[in-house]
Amino acid sequence: MRNHTAVTEFILLGIPETEGLETALFFLFSSLYSCTLLGNVLILAAILSSSRLHTPMYYFLGNLSIFDLGFSSTTVPKMLSYLSGHSQGISFQGCAAQLFFYHFLGCTETFLYTVMAYDRFVAICYPLRYTVIMNHRVCSVLATGTWMSGCVHAIILTSLTFQLPYCGSNQVAYYFCDIPAVLPLACKDISLAQRVSFTNVGLVSLTCLFLILVSYTRIGISISKIRSTEGRQRAFSTCSAHLTAILCAYGPVIIIYLQPNPSPLLGAVIQMLNNLIAPMLNPLIYSLRNKDVKSALRSVFLKTIPPLGSK
Repeated sequence: MRNHTAVTEFILLGIPETEGLETALFFLFSSLYSCTLLGNVLILAAILSSSRLHTPMYYFLGNLSIFDLGFSSTTVPKMLSYLSGHSQGISFQGCAAQLFFYHFLGCTETFLYTVMAYDRFVAICYPLRYTVIMNHRVCSVLATGTWMSGCVHAIILTSLTFQLPYCGSNQVAYYFCDIPAVLPLACKDISLAQRVSFTNVGLVSLTCLFLILVSYTRIGISISKIRSTEGRQRAFSTCSAHLTAILCAYGPVIIIYLQPNPSPLLGAVIQMLNNLIAPMLNPLIYSLRNKDVKSALRSVFLKTIPPLGSK
């Protein structure tokens, strides 16, 4: 048997089948990333500055903006770096950190969508008891639980992936370190790690999706019992933004992790929707049809932009 040197650095090969498009992709993704950062920072500023938005729904929306900022920043800056001509290498520790934070923030966001669905369920089905059920302590416990659960989930996946020896090829055929791209490079049998990882990701996603569907089934039944058309529209409008965000978040995850052999290009495009497009769209989804958020955003702009003629 030949001796192999332990891998200390991985080479990210980038998005498949995009050779020669680096400059165009750099400007496209940097523009989308800038919009993601700006939109989520504005949502956070609006929630923090407006006392009308200091409610459980906007508390969880603020958490979602924080996660979107971190989630997109886990993979996009490194991708922009090598698209601009810098090294495509990433250290072994950097690759492990990227995989950890990607799954930590992604799983936390999945749990957060479930908590937000529960919040809407309580608001629509038990409106008179809403402030009692969703008090500050309950909201803090739920938010902390999403953080802790996501961290445990990511620790399990990262440990399974990087406890294996890596001593052969160091070329990751992807634009960031994710389990399907890194595991095949291991010098040991990966079947156990592969089964546990994909089962873990799939089980968490499907369980949360099931709980969300149960919540919205109950919400739909409650809305159908409202007699006035205006009341039904108002109740549905509070849930439509969350449903749209869930579709944007769960669609890519289901397609990527439940397909046996997805094409590399299709996987990269879908992953990009999950990593960059969904975090960019969330501020638009939650603000365009929400009068309170739009009013708070106008106040933020009025405070930051001085009126014409002022010194």
